[in-house]
Parts: sequence; structure tokens; C-alpha cells
Amino acid sequence: MEQVKVLSTWISMFGMRVVIALEEKGVKYEYQEEVLSNKSDLLLQMNPVHKKIPVLVHNGQPVCESLIIVQYIDDAWDSTQFLPSKPYDRALARFWADFTDKKFYDAGARIMRLKDEAQEQAKRDLLECFQLLEGALKEMSAGGSLPFFNGKDFGFLDIAFIPFASWFPTYESFGNFKIPLDTEYPLLGAWVKRCMERDSVKKGLPSPDKVLEFAMQTRKRVLGD
Repeated sequence: MEQVKVLSTWISMFGMRVVIALEEKGVKYEYQEEVLSNKSDLLLQMNPVHKKIPVLVHNGQPVCESLIIVQYIDDAWDSTQFLPSKPYDRALARFWADFTDKKFYDAGARIMRLKDEAQEQAKRDLLECFQLLEGALKEMSAGGSLPFFNGKDFGFLDIAFIPFASWFPTYESFGNFKIPLDTEYPLLGAWVKRCMERDSVKKGLPSPDKVLEFAMQTRKRVLGD
């Protein structure tokens, strides 16, 4: 009997990717919620290098780092493939997925932890990320005529980026600004709505209200705000 286990925490957009990928492939799995202030022995055993989530444990063998895990899931189970067939298109999807981890995530994190001009710069950086991803979606979806970054099919970059959507209202609340998805980034706005209709995304993403409540409670506990 094949054994698949996910070690993660519900609030992690990186862990959300793993759940969405498994759901898309129709893989049965066990989910173990981790408490990051008191990490389980299994997590420390399965990821002794970084000691962090998410971890996919497949038949006793661990796979770490969310984008690597999504690619592993794509390789390990047949059916619709997440990555495009052409080498350049595959490289492009990997590039923009890496961009979300390095640039988009960083800007969002700075909005939540910084104030004053430093936060204003973080907001400008986040909106620039939206603009760049709008352009990437236009290029990769034939000018917006196709529904996803992967064209007709929901794929690797869609899985990599859509978990951040559950954090958009939190960025807006902490930064006291509005992300103009429908007006300035209409392709991304329509893309988010399409992704949210998928069963895998509904399964993998918590409600934005729940994320915001968690973020507010965390800030109050850490900063006393």
C-alpha cells in the first residue's frame, strides 16, 4: 500500500501548494498539522537540514521544499502534467515560480512587519510584482485568451502562485491599501477567480478572513499592537 503524508501547517502558502498538487493528481494522503513552536519528532527526522515545513513523505522517503515537492508530485504520479512539454516553457514556469518565492513573498512579508517609509516601499515592490506577473500571464496565456499560466491546463505556476491569494486581504489590511486586481491587473483578477473555482484550491486554501485573523493575533502577540 502506497503511503503519502504531508507535514505542514494550514497557514503556510508553501504547504498549500503541496495539498493542491496532490488533490489535482487525485493522490490519497494523510495530513499532519505541525506546530512550529514545538516541531514534531517526525518533522525533525524527515527534514533534519532545514527543520521546516512542508515535507512530503512518500513511502518513508522525505521530499522537502515546496516547489521541489510539486515537481516531484508531477513526476511521481501520472495524469495531467503540471509543467509544460516544451523546455523553454518549463524554464519560464520555473523562473516565475522562483520569482514568487523570492520577490513576491518578500514584499508581502515586509508589508506585515515594517512601518512608515519602509512599509511604503514594500507596498510599491508588491504592486510591481503584480505588474510583472500580469505581464507574465499575458505572455504565457496567449494574450489572456487561455485561462491559466500553463495555457489551457492548470499547472505548475498556477499551483505555485495561487496560495498567495489567501493572503491578499492581509497585505491590504496591514498596509492600509488596496490591491487593484480588477482594474490594474485584470488578467490576474480573472485568473484568481478561475483558480478559486477548482476543488483542489478550495481544499488547499484557508479563507482569507481566517488568515487575516491569524496574522492580527500573531502581530498582537509579538508586538503588543
